[in-house]
Amino acid sequence: MKPALIAPLLLAAALSAPVFASPQCNTALRAQWLTEAAMKQQVLDQGYTFKVFQVTGNCYEIYGKDKAGKNVEIYFDPTDGRIVKKKGG
Repeated sequence: MKPALIAPLLLAAALSAPVFASPQCNTALRAQWLTEAAMKQQVLDQGYTFKVFQVTGNCYEIYGKDKAGKNVEIYFDPTDGRIVKKKGG
């Protein structure tokens, strides 16, 4: 590859990287987070069902369905359970 092409490709890759990053949910220590069991119950109480519940970065994240049965991907702040980012639904 020609050196003149490398710099623009690196710049494009660097600029697109934040698009794929998970949201910043909090900066709290893990000891201050809701337990996974408590967070799972809170998600269910809000009417969501989920196939996947995981820690992504400093967030709890689910892949599941909302009350209407539509697919959702939701990032929650693990300290208080508020929705930080939601896709779908």
